[in-house]
Amino acid sequence: MKKEFWRKMGLSEEEYGMIKGILGRDPNEVELGIFGVMWSEHCSYKNSKAVLRSFPTTGERVVQGPGENAGVLDIGDGQGVVFKIESHNHPSAIEPYQGAATGVGGIIRDIFTMGARPIASLNSLRFGSLKSKRSRYLFNGVVAGIAGYGNCIGIPTIGGEVYFHPSYEENCLVNAMCIGLIDIKDIAKGVAQGPGNPVLVVGAKTGKDGIHGATFASEELNEKSEEKRPAVQVGDPFMEKLLLEACLELIKTGYVVGMQDMGAAGLTSSSSEMASRAGTGMEMDIAKVPRRETGMTPYEIMLSESQERMLVVAKSGAEKAVQDIFAKWGLEAVVIGKVTDDGYLTVKEGDEVAARIPAKALTEMCPVYAKEAKKPEYLIKAQEYDLSTLPELGDYGQVMMTLLGTGNIASKEWVYRQYDYMVGLNTVVGPGSDAAVLRIKGTNKGIAATTDCNARYVYLDPRQGGQIAVAEAARNLVCAGALPLGVTDCLNFGNPEKPEIFWQFKEAAAGISEACRTLETPVTGGNVSFYNETKGEAIYPTPVVGMVGLLEDISRVMTMGFKDEDDIIILLGENKDELGGTAYLSVIHGLEAGKPPSIDLEAERLIQRTTLALIKEGLVKSAHDCAEGGLSIALAECCIAGGLGADVVLSEEMKASSLLFGESQSRIIVTAHKEKMEKVLSRLSINKVPYKVLGNVGGEYLTINGSGWKVRLAVCDMEEKYRRAIACYMDM
Repeated sequence: MKKEFWRKMGLSEEEYGMIKGILGRDPNEVELGIFGVMWSEHCSYKNSKAVLRSFPTTGERVVQGPGENAGVLDIGDGQGVVFKIESHNHPSAIEPYQGAATGVGGIIRDIFTMGARPIASLNSLRFGSLKSKRSRYLFNGVVAGIAGYGNCIGIPTIGGEVYFHPSYEENCLVNAMCIGLIDIKDIAKGVAQGPGNPVLVVGAKTGKDGIHGATFASEELNEKSEEKRPAVQVGDPFMEKLLLEACLELIKTGYVVGMQDMGAAGLTSSSSEMASRAGTGMEMDIAKVPRRETGMTPYEIMLSESQERMLVVAKSGAEKAVQDIFAKWGLEAVVIGKVTDDGYLTVKEGDEVAARIPAKALTEMCPVYAKEAKKPEYLIKAQEYDLSTLPELGDYGQVMMTLLGTGNIASKEWVYRQYDYMVGLNTVVGPGSDAAVLRIKGTNKGIAATTDCNARYVYLDPRQGGQIAVAEAARNLVCAGALPLGVTDCLNFGNPEKPEIFWQFKEAAAGISEACRTLETPVTGGNVSFYNETKGEAIYPTPVVGMVGLLEDISRVMTMGFKDEDDIIILLGENKDELGGTAYLSVIHGLEAGKPPSIDLEAERLIQRTTLALIKEGLVKSAHDCAEGGLSIALAECCIAGGLGADVVLSEEMKASSLLFGESQSRIIVTAHKEKMEKVLSRLSINKVPYKVLGNVGGEYLTINGSGWKVRLAVCDMEEKYRRAIACYMDM
């Protein structure tokens, strides 16, 4: 075996020695390729597994936590919500349309593999500056890819987030999330149980696309990455729709023992993981695998990541029935092997053995590393920056208009207008609000979902930034009227072999864990994406939190727009003199410094639960959290969404910039009819929730009166700036 070959597989010399020890011999090239993908960071989590064990993963609603294709939470009446988020960053940086499209296809398969019907998709996207031609190219291609796949397969894309920052210029982030519904009794798992049971490859034929996709995702991007374009898979949403329906029909028959998507590492990961989970083995004859290219080697077949394929373990004797169901949907289902009791993954080509590896060697025996962690030097200077020296700008209205026109705050209509977010007719609240909401047909219930992360906060304080990502996701669900239930996360970081990057990762994970415990939102699964660097420059640490919530009564759904003239505007929570890490500081002063806003998780929990109670009792008409841009931008968004102005007074004795643009946490704006004010304020007082009556809804202007200053902006002018900003950039 040539030394450079195992290096090409992304393995270290120590790992190569471990493999020889496990096998008791030198591996052949097929075996080494299999170990290379399964021991890659993308598949093995070898640099993150030890840290992820700190996450809370159990709870009274958790039916399935980490370790399966997706998490499942009990939503009552025998039903479960199935959900997961995963990254497709590197492929999207090389080929944005197909990279994003196959990211959507892959996460959808994770959901229906569990036996659930996918009902919605979300995403979390990061790109460089919109002033950059390359970033606009990636942005345009990724959005088109998401729209193309989701619209064709008929699953609504109901929400998400988009951020722009120079750190993502060469390494965009494309995180795809999917949600499904299932009767808990019908949950299917990715296990290869029952020696003698047949193993079938179903769906699309296998080609050479996607080979080494997992190892490609486990290294930094560089000037040679363009040469790896063949590693990007090509998706077919129409075939996936057929595969979805066939698999769901098959699961209902009871013929299925186990099923798994052929995602990263293709046939290799699905076969080894299914056998390992069950404590069994698997023998396959890859000469029987349907191919769309001639002359494919065992190495290529095992490592191909061609899309729209599943591995199915069926009950012995049910082969014909399984094949008939797939034939009905115009798909192939070919028996390629069987479950064994010897614990080995045995790959044959006819009578010749191409590879023979203990299944658990590819999963449980993968090395786990505790990397060195070191606090980055940049943090000392950034956190200690003296923000008190910043000048106060007199024209706060102009500052508001500038912020409303920035890509991170402006309406994302340019994006979601390309998505069919109403297909299926279950979307109650679509993109553009705090959280999206879907009705559950046949019930009074609804599911709310969101994705959240302010990477600037994480960059300036990873632990606090991680806490805020969870808290804001939960706050968004609460503002829609939903009780937050659980989390799936996509942790996007640079190279973990750099101590400063690994410190960011550990701290952010600790913050997520702390917030999830306090807010009672266990982590049911997710994804870690390392090596998001180009030419040694890492992205901002971006731990994206996907969260789902439950509305017991869909008629109580809430949105952020102001509803009626003369309604009273109330702020729950406190305004604090906090400008560190704000959009104002970044956009207006060109600074990303200071400490991010402080957060008290117990206070956050109290405000969220109180807001939810007000909504359930029908005491408030609208709810919106204060986030990017601060209180002034949150008020502007409420005016724009409702088409109504407001007259507000801010009397606190602090700098106008802090009052208007500070991003203090645990703040929610609600409105109530004046006849219900007494009940609302009584509930807030009893629960000891700090609040302030800000003013009234009405008119065509947003007027904010302060101590010695005043802002007055026409709602129509704000709306024009807010809604047109991204389209203007994309027309450049």
